[in-house]
Amino acid sequence: MLRALPNLVRLARAGFVMAREGALRLVDPIELPPFARTLIRVGRIIERSSAKDGGVGLARALQRLGPSYVKLGQFLATRPDVVGFKTARDLELLHDQVAPFPQGIAEAQILEALGRPPADVYASLGPAVAAASIAQVHKATVIDLDGVERAVAVKILRPGVTRSFGRDLSAFFAVARLIERWVPKARRLKPIVVVETLARSVAIEMDLRLEAAALSEIAENTAADPGFRVPGVDWERTARGVLTMEWVDGVKLADREGLARAGHDLPALGRHLMQTFLRHAMRDGFFHADMHPGNLFVDASGTLVAVDFGITGRLGLKERRFLAEILHGFIVRDYKRIAEVHFEAGYVPAEESIAEFARALRAIGEPIHSRTADQISMARLLTLLFEVTELFQMQTRPELLMLQKTMVVVEGVARTLDPRLDMWRTAEPVVREWLERNLGPIGIAESAASELRQLARGLAAGPELLLRLERISVDLEYVVRGGLSYSEESIQAIVSGVRRTMIWSNVALAAIAVGVLVYLFGLPH
Repeated sequence: MLRALPNLVRLARAGFVMAREGALRLVDPIELPPFARTLIRVGRIIERSSAKDGGVGLARALQRLGPSYVKLGQFLATRPDVVGFKTARDLELLHDQVAPFPQGIAEAQILEALGRPPADVYASLGPAVAAASIAQVHKATVIDLDGVERAVAVKILRPGVTRSFGRDLSAFFAVARLIERWVPKARRLKPIVVVETLARSVAIEMDLRLEAAALSEIAENTAADPGFRVPGVDWERTARGVLTMEWVDGVKLADREGLARAGHDLPALGRHLMQTFLRHAMRDGFFHADMHPGNLFVDASGTLVAVDFGITGRLGLKERRFLAEILHGFIVRDYKRIAEVHFEAGYVPAEESIAEFARALRAIGEPIHSRTADQISMARLLTLLFEVTELFQMQTRPELLMLQKTMVVVEGVARTLDPRLDMWRTAEPVVREWLERNLGPIGIAESAASELRQLARGLAAGPELLLRLERISVDLEYVVRGGLSYSEESIQAIVSGVRRTMIWSNVALAAIAVGVLVYLFGLPH
């Protein structure tokens, strides 16, 4: 019970802030138990008059609650299946607005991470040039073995961030458990699994070696791609809490006027950005999942440079084929084939009707062909697609949702560079190239060779599998002959343990409810 008190305090504070900002308007009280409906009514009483509606109010509340909650909101913006498409769009407005920590603390973090003082690692270390909830970036210089000085970017983990996120994640898990227990209809959204996914994502972001590995993998994948690159990693000066990489000199894609002054072809940049993203997602199955304009630069040669790989997305071969055939199907208006792809991938239950599903897809696709190219949004198409597939019990695919949300951002950036950009004509060569390569003769031959290799490995493992089956059968025979028994004392101990667990669970839940009510009533309106 004592362990639950800190979570109770954090949740009470979060509930108060959300109530004040109007976030409780998103909650449907009909599905809640009586005590929760009472809390919602109390929360609406203390709502400020200037509170924003629904998702905007939630975004403001999360911003006020601090970095962990901002990260939660950014994560939920990628899960419209959980919060709804409108709320997800509202949460996209969330941005880290964090003051940088002092230079002295940054230098102490470098000493702790690398085991050497900054003066031994860098020739110079400037002040922070960017700060976010998890880390901040400094410009520094290093002297190479040949005596040449070069500029680097040093990303330093925020001190105490792991402990802070750990405390808040504990509170998030407590809320998820309450939702799964008291809101049966929400169980299909798997709130505990959602928080577990957030916890894994944050854990990856807080190990800067993993971001360095992502940079390295993207660099390998794109080594032969003209007009795109990522910063090189300085592995000697990289550890869990510090990432040192090449400094990028260029114009941010957010600076449209700066790009024009530098003589860059903005419409060509928009096409290049869109094709680059699709190529990474479909060809490589690994893509930058946070491609907002602040993370994209154009250097003096016109090369697109992407930075900040804390969040990435990965697609398996099945998901890539799904994406390619879906986009191609809408381009050529083959709705029956689009429907078949969903069923072949196992995303839609077999008992649903392919013909009816194809008709629903036609309702999405046909309006596209009555509009001009600059009115067609590929990201909006995927959003509508996922909305329709909910009617046909399509299983949630987090990796596809991450792809869709990233495409929304990339498409938005590309359209700021060229408002009349034809997304379909831009995407068509990349989609066609993938289909020809993977579903044509070469792809079929490679797939057959892969299947033969797997078959050979299976045959080679046959004798060992037979030995395992024989051992299992002997063990089962021994159990059947000997039987299983429990003493009366064991049974009583099990029953007593279950009773104690149920009693303390109910006491804890009652205490949380009473505590939140007392907290809310005790605060000034």
